[in-house]
Amino acid sequence: MPAALVLVAGAGRLPQLVAESLDRAGRPFRVLAIRGFAERAMRARAEATVDLLDIAGILSILKAWGPVSVVPAGGVSRPNPAAILNAAAALRNREALRAISGGGDDRLLRGALALLEENGHGVVGVHEVAPDLLSPEGVLGRHRPDASARASIAAGRALLGALSPHDVGQAAVLVGQRALAVEGPEGTDRMLARARGLARRPFGYGRAQAGIVLVKLAKDGQDLRVDLPAIGPRTVANAAAAGCAGLAVQADLTLIIDRPATIAAADRAGLFLIGLPADARTGWDT
Repeated sequence: MPAALVLVAGAGRLPQLVAESLDRAGRPFRVLAIRGFAERAMRARAEATVDLLDIAGILSILKAWGPVSVVPAGGVSRPNPAAILNAAAALRNREALRAISGGGDDRLLRGALALLEENGHGVVGVHEVAPDLLSPEGVLGRHRPDASARASIAAGRALLGALSPHDVGQAAVLVGQRALAVEGPEGTDRMLARARGLARRPFGYGRAQAGIVLVKLAKDGQDLRVDLPAIGPRTVANAAAAGCAGLAVQADLTLIIDRPATIAAADRAGLFLIGLPADARTGWDT
């Protein structure tokens, strides 16, 4: 008998969208809401609500429901490393915890997955249980990239591929062969705010340069179960403000939050939106 499915709901719309996808598929699941992060609709649906750092409590609930397969969905703030150590010290080796909490977000997330797996639970990604939420391949919407935008897309794929081993972000803004901004821990939206000042001069309000593109791809070796690339209407609005001609994302590996609204926003702004082939480092024909 397959393990029960538990949707761990963090912040934002994604947990609700995953729940709706599972409902459409007729797949039963339980909801474990993270206090202070999960939105009202998910809290109302949850069978239990826990604090983010109540590790013992989370494991106790999952054991009672288990064995389970956990689907993390939605955002949470990165805890202070000291808080992680204090919360989990009784469960794991302190040296291992320090190594996890002192590394980048990827290391922290992998450590959280390992802790669940050590206690007999599987972890699956949103892309595995709700594939209908992912970007399809090809042009989405009315607009297509011109030659200058295609050159920027190619440069972005090469750049992000080269940066993958260094635990930086999933996105970059490029114009031709030049990178205007690379995503760091601040996330895509703040990176786009930085890019605006460089793409639009003077002072971020002039005419944007031609061929500026936002490229967003999964990092090589990234654990997609907890860190899947995602865009939504807000991403489109911020890309337009930064002077982008369009967005290129990785098909089948990028969540599009509220896909109809996201495509409509790109159409209104005159931006193209494209799902690149799953192996987005290879050639691509528009």
